[in-house]
Amino acid sequence: MQKRWSVKAKLDDGDVRKLSADLNIDPVLSLLLVQRGIRNFEEARTFFRPDLNHLHDPFLMRDMEKAILRIEKAFTDGEKVLIYGDYDVDGTTSVAVVYSFFKKYYPDLDYYIPDRYKEGYGISTQGIDYAAENGFSLIIALDCGIKSVDKIVYAKTSGIDFIICDHHTPGAEIPDAVAVLDPKRADCEYPYKELSGCGIGFKLIQAYAQKNDIPFEELYSYFELVAISIACDIVHITGENRVLAYFGLQQLNTNPCIGVKTLMQSVGKTENYTISDIVFLIGPRINAAGRIDDARHAVELLIACDENIAAEKGLIINSKNVERKEHDLNITDEALSMIAADAVMVGRKSTVVFNENWHKGVIGIVASRLTEKYYRPTIVLTRSNGHVAGSARSVVGFDLYEALCDCSDLLIQFGGHKYAAGLTMAPENVEAFSQRFEQVVNATITDEMLIQQINIDAELSLKQIDAKFFRILGRFGPFGPENMSPVFITRNVYVSGNASLVGANHIKMTVIQEGSPAFDCIAFNLGEYLPKLAKGIPFDICYTIEENVWREKRSIQLNIKGVKTY
Repeated sequence: MQKRWSVKAKLDDGDVRKLSADLNIDPVLSLLLVQRGIRNFEEARTFFRPDLNHLHDPFLMRDMEKAILRIEKAFTDGEKVLIYGDYDVDGTTSVAVVYSFFKKYYPDLDYYIPDRYKEGYGISTQGIDYAAENGFSLIIALDCGIKSVDKIVYAKTSGIDFIICDHHTPGAEIPDAVAVLDPKRADCEYPYKELSGCGIGFKLIQAYAQKNDIPFEELYSYFELVAISIACDIVHITGENRVLAYFGLQQLNTNPCIGVKTLMQSVGKTENYTISDIVFLIGPRINAAGRIDDARHAVELLIACDENIAAEKGLIINSKNVERKEHDLNITDEALSMIAADAVMVGRKSTVVFNENWHKGVIGIVASRLTEKYYRPTIVLTRSNGHVAGSARSVVGFDLYEALCDCSDLLIQFGGHKYAAGLTMAPENVEAFSQRFEQVVNATITDEMLIQQINIDAELSLKQIDAKFFRILGRFGPFGPENMSPVFITRNVYVSGNASLVGANHIKMTVIQEGSPAFDCIAFNLGEYLPKLAKGIPFDICYTIEENVWREKRSIQLNIKGVKTY
C-alpha cells in the first residue's frame, strides 16, 4: 500500500539549542521534547521522572464528593452494592479494580458484566432488573453510562441509585444519577481529560482511600490493571495516564497479580512488557472472554487470589482466544472477497459490509483489518437480537463519530470515539445506511486522508545513534497515542552485506551511512522493496529505534517503517 511520508515542521531552533545545552543531550532529542511541549529543564525533569505526586487530587472531579458520600452511606446502612462494567478490556479491568478494592472494606458487594449479545453495550434494562430482583440499591457503573439517561430513570422506579464513572463524551443531557464522574463533562474542571474508564474507577478508589485515611500504598497493586486499560483502550499516554502507565508497567514486569501473571505465562512472554505488548498479547485474551462467551471469566481471572482458580480461568480464556482467531480470519477472508467481487464497492471511499451470519464478537477486529487493507472508514455489520449491529473504524483525520451523527436518523443507537464506534440499526435500513454513509464520507474526506501517512518526527544521521542517545530515547516511554515512539528519517543509506527475505514478506538487512557504524534492520511487510536494495545503491529509510535481544545479546536495531529508492 502506498504511504505518505510526512516530516514534522521544524520548530524554533533557539528553544531546541537551549534545551540541548541545559540537558547536555543531542539536539534531536531536545527537538523531540519541544515537540511534546517541553521547553525547559524543570519540565524535562518532570517528563523523564514520572512521579506519583504528579497524580491529581480526585476530588477535583465534579461529583466526586457526592459519589464518596453515597458509597459511605451504602456501607454504613448495609446496602447491597453492584459493580457494573462493560465487557471489553477497559470495562473488565475497571470492575476488577473497584470490586477488589471495596471488597477489602465491605462484604455485601457483587459485580455484573452485561452479555454482549443479549444486552449489548452499556447499562441495560436486564442489568437493572437483575439488581432489583437481588436487592441491590446502589450500582457503580464503570466505563459506561454517560448517555444512559433513560436507564437511570428506569432504575429509579425500582429504588436503585447510580454512580456513573465514564470517560466517553457526554450527550446533550447528563443522566440524573447520584453522581456522574466524567472529566469530559463540560462543567467538570478536572485537569486531565483523557483517563480510561478504569482510570476513572481508580480515581474513585483513590478518593475513598483519601477520605477514609487508607494509605495510598494500598492502591499500588491496581496500577497494572490501569496500565492494561490505558494500553488497550488506546487513550492518550500523556499527563496522568503516562504516570499511571509507567508505574503499571513497572508492577506488571516485576510483581504482577496472579491473574495477569497467568496471562503472561500463556503468552510465553513474562518480562520486558511494553504498552504495545499489552495491546497485542494480553488485551486480545481478556477481550476474547466477552467476544466469544462471558466476560465474567476475565474478571474472575483478574481478581483471582488462588493460583488454581487463575489457571482454570486462564485455560478458558485461552480456548476462547483460539476460537476468536478462527472467526476473525474466516470473516476477514469473506469480507475481503465480498469487496473484491464488487467493482462499485472497491471504488468507494468507505466500506460497509454486511453478513447476518458473522460472529458479532469479532466484527470490530475485522473492521480494523479491512481498514488496514483499504485504508478508508469502514463498518462491518451483522445480525444481533433482531437488529443489525456494527463496528466502525476510521482513518487518521476523519471523524467517524460526526459521520455517524449525519446518519443518526437511520440508526437505533450509536456511540464511540473519533476513530472507533459501535452502532445498531433496523435490518431494513442497511442499504440506505450504506448509501448515506458513503455520501457523508465522500463529501467530507480528502484524498490525502485516504493515503496512509507515516509521521516522521526528525531527520537523523546514523552516527548520532550511540548508547547515550538510545538510553535517553528510552526514557521518553511509555510510548502510545500522543507520545508515540519517535520515527526518524535517514537519507542516503546503503546496504552493508546482503539484504534477505525472512518470514512471509519481511526484510532483514544491515545498513550504513557515510561515516557511521552499521546497524541491523528489520522491515516488516516490505518485501516488495528487496529487489531495489542492491549493495552500493543509496536509498532513504524511516524507522524507529529499538533494542533487539537474541540469545541474551542486546543490540540496537532499526525497525524500518518505509523505504524510498531513487
